[in-house]
Amino acid sequence: MIVNPFDEGQRRGGQAYRPSAQLSVSGSVNSVIDESCRRGVGGLTYGAAMAGAKTTLEIAGHQVTITNPAKVYFPDLGLTKLDLVNYYQAVAEGVLRAAGGRPMALKRYVNGIDKQAFYQKRAPESRPDWIETVELKYPSGRSAHEIVLTNPAQLAWVVNLGCVDLHPHAVRADDLAHPDELRIDLDPIPGVAWADVRGVALVVRDVLTDYGLVGWPKTSGSRGMHIYCRVRRDWTFAQVRKAGLAIAREVELRAPDLATSRWWKEERHGVFIDYNQNAKDRTTTCAYSVRPTPNARVSAPLTWDEVPDCDPDDFTVASMPPRFARLGDVAAGIDDSPGDLSGLLELGEQLAEKIADNESPLSVSKAPPKGGRRQSTMPLIEIARSEFKDDAMVALDHWRQRYPQVWPLLDDADILVDSMRGRSSTWTRIRLNLRHVPEDQRPPQEPLEVDFNPWAGLQAELDRPEAGE
Repeated sequence: MIVNPFDEGQRRGGQAYRPSAQLSVSGSVNSVIDESCRRGVGGLTYGAAMAGAKTTLEIAGHQVTITNPAKVYFPDLGLTKLDLVNYYQAVAEGVLRAAGGRPMALKRYVNGIDKQAFYQKRAPESRPDWIETVELKYPSGRSAHEIVLTNPAQLAWVVNLGCVDLHPHAVRADDLAHPDELRIDLDPIPGVAWADVRGVALVVRDVLTDYGLVGWPKTSGSRGMHIYCRVRRDWTFAQVRKAGLAIAREVELRAPDLATSRWWKEERHGVFIDYNQNAKDRTTTCAYSVRPTPNARVSAPLTWDEVPDCDPDDFTVASMPPRFARLGDVAAGIDDSPGDLSGLLELGEQLAEKIADNESPLSVSKAPPKGGRRQSTMPLIEIARSEFKDDAMVALDHWRQRYPQVWPLLDDADILVDSMRGRSSTWTRIRLNLRHVPEDQRPPQEPLEVDFNPWAGLQAELDRPEAGE
């Protein structure tokens, strides 16, 4: 059963979940958190509690078992599973404000960040009775019970599963049809300077302000930035996505040299404004999520005054707990003023008309031919499809060695390394855009050195009845 984090009379556009009242971390975990803030989480030493294969923490009135607490998750830092648990407890109030009350897909790095992660939608069948879930239904007709976090004990429990970063949906568990969060994901193409990402973020802020919305910025913890807005729960996923597209197009109009809303990767320049993060069933990393980078960056909420000079490397598992202790959650006001999307939806209609009339500098790729796949406007060749990125990169290096005269003609942005979502994990596709290579020098499409099929056996799996059917 889900504990509703909203008052019944405020399910639409009212006061949102405030997790601080539920925080109750006690017992041995407190001393470890305090020590992590003083010495840096990666430098912790553990006593007798670490001698066994598991340790138990008392958090929010629950006994949370941490298995293999000394397992190293970040090899470059020596950061362990227990370090990760302690980090999340140190910033639990902020995490639960960002992810609390939402269904969440699990991305599990059970052997650390240098090994392949896998996605898990369904909550593990073996779980404590205090772990909450909600049932999500998918277009395939299937459904899954996904975990919903409402307190720091549940947070520790999912981290123990190997969840390094947290991926909540944009909806609350008590209303799965109406998102309460508009998400703007700024994704720079290779070679784009971080200063350009910050510049585009400031343009996004101005657009949101002009249309009556309050944006809350954060580093993604990877290469980009996120700007989230709480919105009233009056709109469907399709409408929220349209609002996101309107923002992307308006930002592109205001900063055409820096930003793009073009969907096809090979046609982009600068910073891509990924409006599709607002599509149904999409999840993105929440505030304070640890990212699988060698230095354990985190997705750091910022004030707008910090954005022009921020550096994502300043926000890590080691540096965030003391920052949080000093400043608290700088996104604490995110739930105060859920916004109205009417203005953005009207803007989207106006921009769509301009595009149709060729009055806009934006161009839209033609739809794929009926019954066939879209034909790219760029001269693309495919190099590899691999279950593992390292294998795909080896194939790319082999191609480079075969065509040493062509390789120097490629820009960073011409090397398209795509992380593709598969059935339960990501796989890697590598393509090359030969636009800068003279036509008579362009290598042909060759048989793929690595040709992984992520959907092999899928139909047989879909034909199997679900447990309990």
